[in-house]
Amino acid sequence: MTQQAAAGHLPSPFDASFAADPHALYARLRAAGPVHRIALPDGSPVWLVTREADVRSGLSDPRLSVNKRHSTTGFSGFSLPPALDRNLLNIDPEDHLRLRRLVSQAFTPRHAERLRAGIQTCVDDLVARLADRIAADGEADLVTELARPLPLRVIGALLRIPGPDRERFAGWIATMLSPRSREDLVAAVGAVHRFLTDLVAERRAHRGEDLLSDLIAARDEDDRLTEDELVSLAFLILMAGSENVQHVISAGTLTLMTHPDQLAALRADPGLLPGAVEELLRHTSPNQTAIRRFPTEPVDIGGVRIPAGDTVLFCLASAHRDPARYPDPDRFDITRQDNAHLALGHGLHYCLGAPLARLQIGTALGALLDRLPDLRPARPLAALPWAATFRFHALRALPVTCRP
Repeated sequence: MTQQAAAGHLPSPFDASFAADPHALYARLRAAGPVHRIALPDGSPVWLVTREADVRSGLSDPRLSVNKRHSTTGFSGFSLPPALDRNLLNIDPEDHLRLRRLVSQAFTPRHAERLRAGIQTCVDDLVARLADRIAADGEADLVTELARPLPLRVIGALLRIPGPDRERFAGWIATMLSPRSREDLVAAVGAVHRFLTDLVAERRAHRGEDLLSDLIAARDEDDRLTEDELVSLAFLILMAGSENVQHVISAGTLTLMTHPDQLAALRADPGLLPGAVEELLRHTSPNQTAIRRFPTEPVDIGGVRIPAGDTVLFCLASAHRDPARYPDPDRFDITRQDNAHLALGHGLHYCLGAPLARLQIGTALGALLDRLPDLRPARPLAALPWAATFRFHALRALPVTCRP
């Protein structure tokens, strides 16, 4: 892969083997060089940054904008309506800090703590249902029974969204992430937009004890969130809060089941669970890349000059397996002393919901260890279905079983 490849003739490394093992590709790219000019599956040209030091530095570089207006080559991705797009992932420091200051009044660690007992109750209920299904049928899908419904219930409670609406929203988001056609994508985006617009209007008229009501009430002197900002923030909270947690729980459970020495160590000492969660976020995070950046001026990354306005992708999955940063990086080790990762963001765009995500993942894994100590895959590993794009790598299903 050369940085001088001509536009329109760029290599696209995402072949059929990528879904089965994306880390093999990233290892080859990382060894070949820190930055590669490649084409995404749709033909869009991007600069892919592979090494941890460059990724960590780039994520906090103010010259690298997340705002699509800085794309001089034309942003080729699907553009959301402004009411969904004006969220913290798509705006730069001045507006970002203003929104973050307002949002932080409502999205505080106390919200996670306020939900702790409810999360435990929800996890206990879902794990009991998983155990009952295994007892009845011999196996059950951990994604369907636990990993998917848990964050939907938690975020639904945080925003006070009725259960049936949470399921509808989850279906729309799944379509947006893996659409079968552009028509399906447009329909899902339209449905999400209408749903959240109606939700904000309803909550403005009838406030309660929930995050969205707190966001509506948040103000900084005469400043407050606009309708579009409220809708886009609700969209971000629902999408990021449900998808990422789901995939870390499912992939994390699989990782533990396939590393019996680590699983045994965790069972012997439950105090290792917080470190295990961090190691899972490093080792198995579903997010392959951070949100795209656009240089506002020419920048040098890894010794490569990148023109202003080009699209830059920082590869989190590659950074997390960089041997220059993590000794023996492919080894899953819940006692790893330095596993500081980028799975929840870095710098200005660090995830506001990180405490809530960690709480859900840890609670779910702890309950599985306690209630189903003999849990194991019910299918050969090669038969497990993965959804894999340059953006994320996640299990579609995880059939599990255990001894009665």
